[in-house]
Amino acid sequence: MSSSTTAVNPVLRVAPAAPAAAAAYFRASLTFHADVSDVAAALEAGGEAGFVVVDSRSTESWDQGHVPGAIHLPTALVPEQAEQLIDRSVPVVTYCWGPGCNGATRAALALAELGYQVKEMLGGFEYWVREGFEYETWQGRERRPADPLTAPVDAEDCGC
Repeated sequence: MSSSTTAVNPVLRVAPAAPAAAAAYFRASLTFHADVSDVAAALEAGGEAGFVVVDSRSTESWDQGHVPGAIHLPTALVPEQAEQLIDRSVPVVTYCWGPGCNGATRAALALAELGYQVKEMLGGFEYWVREGFEYETWQGRERRPADPLTAPVDAEDCGC
């Protein structure tokens, strides 16, 4: 094969966006998402975090474990129960099981349609546990060791 007919690699087959367009896209992405480590750091800092955390999973899932201090509001119940449980003036961070579940996205959409400011916690409960953060069950608080594939073993944070 001659160099003039060499295929472009799969990464560059579609050219990267211009820097200004990329900056706008990534800035917008951060208005919609928060990661597990940032949510944990804000909640652990003491005082008011400035947002509430909503677990959008079923009662059975909630009972298996949830973020300490989270409000339990299954996605299907958002339209009828959100106003009784959540102050509309406080931003909301939703989560569900993990990256393979879009329950947090559906809950965030339902809340946004009701007039709430909302972000989705990337990674959900799965990454909360995998990164070694404390969680609650009906039996009390628990914590698992951090998974070295998701969190640094010998550092406070990943440096992101």
